[in-house]
Amino acid sequence: MASAPAHPAGPAAGRRAGMTRIELIALVSGATCVAGLVLAVVALFGTRRPSGATPGGAGGLRRLWTDGGAGRADRRRRRVLLGGAVVAGAAAFLFTGLPVVGLLVALAVPGVPWLFAVGGAEQRAIARVEAVGEWTRRLKDISATGQGLQQAIIGTISTAPEEIEEEVRTLAARLQAGWSARTALLAFADELADPVADQVVAALILHLTDRGERLGDVLGSIAGAASAEVATRREVEAKRTQPRFAVRFLTGMTLATLAYGLVNSDYIRPYRTPVGQLVMAVLGAAFVGLLIWVRSMSQPPRPARFLPAPDPEEAIA
Repeated sequence: MASAPAHPAGPAAGRRAGMTRIELIALVSGATCVAGLVLAVVALFGTRRPSGATPGGAGGLRRLWTDGGAGRADRRRRRVLLGGAVVAGAAAFLFTGLPVVGLLVALAVPGVPWLFAVGGAEQRAIARVEAVGEWTRRLKDISATGQGLQQAIIGTISTAPEEIEEEVRTLAARLQAGWSARTALLAFADELADPVADQVVAALILHLTDRGERLGDVLGSIAGAASAEVATRREVEAKRTQPRFAVRFLTGMTLATLAYGLVNSDYIRPYRTPVGQLVMAVLGAAFVGLLIWVRSMSQPPRPARFLPAPDPEEAIA
């Protein structure tokens, strides 16, 4: 008797089962990549935990959501970027079915503004040094009228440059609250965190100890040195503009290629296998690592300060 023919659905069912296993492996691989990224973020933010903070990853993630800078606008901007990263990453994953693509898109939402904003911190630091020079000149003019140092500092509140207005108001408030002048000045220098501010504060502290009559000359020379420092830093920043533009251009071209791949199924078809997802994850991690490395190379070294941190126990005179 002739044998019964094989059911045609058998091989198709086997292929569908094989595809299901491949998709499951891809999903597990993508979830592993996401988990590794989350652990890396927790580890990075956890190492900068202030003393006394609650240990654990929850505190690091909470600071990632709540800490975006000194102002409310910075925190709102960070929350918008993080929310947009989650939405964009989920949309990219649902559109392509590739978890690594969703992860890369989620990283690109906050990463691109972070990369393109390079140089902004240096510009703000230069503006603060220039403001310190202006404030030093105004302090010199007020102290030349015969007022004491503390009264002269308080008198500069209304004319303090906008870049350091908050720090000057805090300094005056501490002096009026009974802080020792030395501790208040050291706290002022610590908040500005710049060698030029250290020079001004060191001159003021020396004046408190020896009561010399050449404070105006010293402040004038420091203000002149601040102007020269501002000119030097601006010249250096101008030379960094070209390599930063090159990095931004290459990043934009890479993102355009990725966007083309999202809408072209033939382009990303080789990456739909588990091996393809692994290759995409490795290439994406290498590219992100190179961008971080190049950005760190374009950053100037932090200026070395010479004044110590204030001692809270010596705050009240």
